[in-house]
Amino acid sequence: MGIHDLVKEKYAEAAQQVAGGGSPCCGGSNCDPITSDLYDDLEKAGVPDDALKASLGCGNPTALAELRAGETVLDLGSGGGIDVFLSARRVGPGGKAYGLDMTDEMLALARENQRKAGLGNVEFLKGEIENIPLPNDSVDVVISNCVINLSADKGRVLQEAFRVLRPGGRFAVSDVIIRGPVPLEIRKSVELWIGCIAGAMEESEYRMKLAAAGFEAIDVEPTRVYAVEDARQFLTAKGIDAAAIATEAQGKFASAFIRAKKPQRKGISSSCCGPTCCHDDKV
Repeated sequence: MGIHDLVKEKYAEAAQQVAGGGSPCCGGSNCDPITSDLYDDLEKAGVPDDALKASLGCGNPTALAELRAGETVLDLGSGGGIDVFLSARRVGPGGKAYGLDMTDEMLALARENQRKAGLGNVEFLKGEIENIPLPNDSVDVVISNCVINLSADKGRVLQEAFRVLRPGGRFAVSDVIIRGPVPLEIRKSVELWIGCIAGAMEESEYRMKLAAAGFEAIDVEPTRVYAVEDARQFLTAKGIDAAAIATEAQGKFASAFIRAKKPQRKGISSSCCGPTCCHDDKV
């Protein structure tokens, strides 16, 4: 089974668990250090409980991205919809939030969560993040929460994000990165704990692929560095001696907030004339 089908299967299982009243968890009882405490009480209160349960992210891109009233936001790999709903509330009724997911079960869960939330400025699309079903220059902000690392063709994902962004649009995602060389077997073991199925890029490779796609003003801000001790229970259950890999893995895996911008077209003024043309604003 290829990575695409494996990811699809795992996320379908997660959606079914939530729909059945359960809660998915990447690494058994020890996954809480990664997927819990990402949203504050106010954010949690504003979304359906099942949207929160279905969140398998590693950060909170909506808290770090500067979303403005009237903007259009696209969430790549939107899952149960939590980041879409939070974005929709921030851009207001004059804006729009799209969620893109390839898994029928997650889309069904997200649409039911949308019904419960009563949000009219939300739309969930079926598709793959490597082939976004939206036209060129159609969104102001692309967000994502620990999904791009799951793609087998990350360069293509970044090219697609660049394509659908309007000139001056912002890329603002949470994702897992690797900081420095890690032996392959150790990398596989720790990534399995961090993201169920992960293929995290090194920070330098992420920057390189963003630049190759055409982005500028690239910034990578670690938001949490993972400690091997956090994974001890999970790794031990997999027959891996956490103490033995601690020296080579400690501090090498992190969640990060990754920002970049699509350049303005030449001849376009950088003065503010609308929600997407403040060239010097932060993401």
